[in-house]
Amino acid sequence: MAQSIVFYEKPGCLGNLAQQKLLLGYGFDLLVRNLLETSWDAETLRSFFTQKNIREWFNTSAPSISSGTIRLSGIDEKTALQMMIREPILIRRPLLQYGDCRQAGFEAGDVFDALGLTPDGVQDLDGCQMPAAFESCGEVP
Repeated sequence: MAQSIVFYEKPGCLGNLAQQKLLLGYGFDLLVRNLLETSWDAETLRSFFTQKNIREWFNTSAPSISSGTIRLSGIDEKTALQMMIREPILIRRPLLQYGDCRQAGFEAGDVFDALGLTPDGVQDLDGCQMPAAFESCGEVP
């Protein structure tokens, strides 16, 4: 039996729903987890961001980032992880795990490589799919 993809989502996120639909359409099994209710520790969370710079760890649609309350310039790794553990809406999503492979974002990365996926046709699913009527992902239940 093939391993399932662990898919950490924000419930109600339209982008995450589209991403899940695409993966299911390719025949993959998903174990969907609530990113916001998962108890994260710095080491585990850090393992999803292996090849990204710190700014790319963040969900730039999060209310405190899009409003300018949090500025990402100059944030170090320890501070970034502490912020995301305290406020999980800041974490870029989805977080994906397949076996020992982990990645943040729905794009080329370790999990996509392990699954044999290419970014063609999925790049437009990495960004926020929220209709313009909402200002940020924080407004969706």
